[in-house]
Amino acid sequence: MRFSVLASGSTGNSIYIENDEHAFLVDAGLSAKKLEGLLGGIGRSMKQIDGIFVTHEHSDHIRGLGVAARKYGVPVYANEKTWKAMDGLVGEIPSDQRFMFDMETVKSFGSLDIQSFAVSHDAADPMFYVFHDGGRKLALITDTGYVSDRMKGWISGSDAFVFESNHDVGMLQMGRYPWNVKRRILSDVGHVSNEDAAVAMSEVVEQKETRIYLSHLSKDNNMKDLARMSVAQTLETCGIRPGEFVHLYDTDAEAPTELVMV
Repeated sequence: MRFSVLASGSTGNSIYIENDEHAFLVDAGLSAKKLEGLLGGIGRSMKQIDGIFVTHEHSDHIRGLGVAARKYGVPVYANEKTWKAMDGLVGEIPSDQRFMFDMETVKSFGSLDIQSFAVSHDAADPMFYVFHDGGRKLALITDTGYVSDRMKGWISGSDAFVFESNHDVGMLQMGRYPWNVKRRILSDVGHVSNEDAAVAMSEVVEQKETRIYLSHLSKDNNMKDLARMSVAQTLETCGIRPGEFVHLYDTDAEAPTELVMV
């Protein structure tokens, strides 16, 4: 199993996952043209995509979904409430390309099993995914106000994580956002901070080589270096020294990460 975080942040999100049989996207939060360009950056194409799994209906996760689905004939998977919430936002997607993916269920595509689980975010019915293939495990979790014990159970022991590290609390509190927006971000249905993300990470990693991609960084309330430093320091206080078996990686709003093997 191989993956790349094509783009991550408030301006658009999409993740590419493949094995030797299938290729998928999780979310299509950028224009179809931009998605094609990002895929080209890792030597792939929208024509290879076998399906798009939607996490929730916020625009930074579905902006290019309708056009990409129609242009390339790609099947789209989402739960019932998310499909209803997307009505009027993505245009008409042909019925033979619309598939239900219920919460806390598994869909299998050859050797690849995809498991959905609930997160806590201010959307209709937000959920993320864990990919399993040949004993390897990739967990995707962003857009959640906190990481519950139930979420930790779904993602624990993964070989790679795409994990939200949205904001530095101090930057957010001192920043230009109006108070109602700050309160929303800090709430249980907002986004997790660098420090809270690191504490959650410390409780789900196992003593094996693990890749953690810090994702969905706020453009205004975080920085890559700050997120990496904050997460590393918090992990160390929890008894995990980054670089020994846990390795931290940046993601970017405009450029894909290297396509790597899980």
